[in-house]
Amino acid sequence: MTAPTGPAHGIHTSGDVLVDRTADGTDLNAVWDEFRDVLNIWNNERTTITDLLSFRTVVPAEAVPQNLAVGSFEEASEIGVPKSAGVGETIVVGFRFKDYDRASRLGWRFLRDSDIRQVRSIMDGILSADNKLTTGLVMQRIFDPTRKRNEQGATVYGLYDGTPPGPPDYLGRSFPDTETHYIRSGASVIDSGDIEHAIRLITRKGFGTQPNSRVLIFANPDESELIQSWRAGEPSRELEGAETEGPTAKYDFVPAKDAPPWITPQGEVVGEPVPGEFAGVKVEGSYGPALLVQSDFIPPQYVCVAASYGPNSPSNPVGFREHPVESYQGLRLIPGHWRNYPIIESFAARGCGVGVRHRGGAVAINVGTGAVYVPPTIQL
Repeated sequence: MTAPTGPAHGIHTSGDVLVDRTADGTDLNAVWDEFRDVLNIWNNERTTITDLLSFRTVVPAEAVPQNLAVGSFEEASEIGVPKSAGVGETIVVGFRFKDYDRASRLGWRFLRDSDIRQVRSIMDGILSADNKLTTGLVMQRIFDPTRKRNEQGATVYGLYDGTPPGPPDYLGRSFPDTETHYIRSGASVIDSGDIEHAIRLITRKGFGTQPNSRVLIFANPDESELIQSWRAGEPSRELEGAETEGPTAKYDFVPAKDAPPWITPQGEVVGEPVPGEFAGVKVEGSYGPALLVQSDFIPPQYVCVAASYGPNSPSNPVGFREHPVESYQGLRLIPGHWRNYPIIESFAARGCGVGVRHRGGAVAINVGTGAVYVPPTIQL
């Protein structure tokens, strides 16, 4: 019986002798060392949109303050004792954890007849799959309101979904338990009213208002193109159905400094262009107080508006859970059963999971007519 081969089975072929270098003379030991170096860089230095939305943690659950309210001093009395400072209102939020892996199997003839670029393409595919996994997990959690349980029995929340527990008070402003951060646009295309409403939902709860924070709009290229067309005082979309008046944009979309030149009909740029990146992530421009980040990882007909405090900040909405033992964290390369002949095998493995930490720190928008939010299907 022969081993299954071909792309469908993941074994790269092309066995009478042992191979120790590729067709262009690159030593295979140097290749594996290079792969390990690449993984170290990948785990320590990469910045993606998920880094702006998440915070790394190693615990299955924790009590997290759900608002940013500031406590107050009391007027001192001669014999009185002041109240003790506390962390404020908290809720126990859980984070899921699962193990994921992917194999690399290289036939000796494939290695003998391939140059280093072909071998590197295998690692490139693994890194892309890892990025798809980690980004997909974060996006699934943000866009899906379904509550789940982790292995410790802790509730793994999404954003505020209209079911208790609801948002806590913030600076004298109260919110009903029925308040939801999952909204349906009510029209076939995104409009300025949807984005402005989402920004209000976040900032009224104290998120994205601090000097070290920024409200970000994450959109697919389709929705991003529409957002970039909005101009203050003009309708942000065409009328639909029985509408007699469409939503009017409050702000101009201002392209980033590295965007293609754009001039108003009056021959001037309104507002000050923002930098072309935020924390290493490309920015298309700004709409009011928010920056627009375009990404194919956002499903079409969906938009996420979130308050970000920078990469890996504990104030970001999502907790990204890893194993408490450091050697099991990040993307790891593990030698397989076959190391020399006829197949050189290795495994890329990652253990991780997610859960929302700050339920009021983001809003998920589903673009479509009607009033019922429908979560997207996101492939990992």
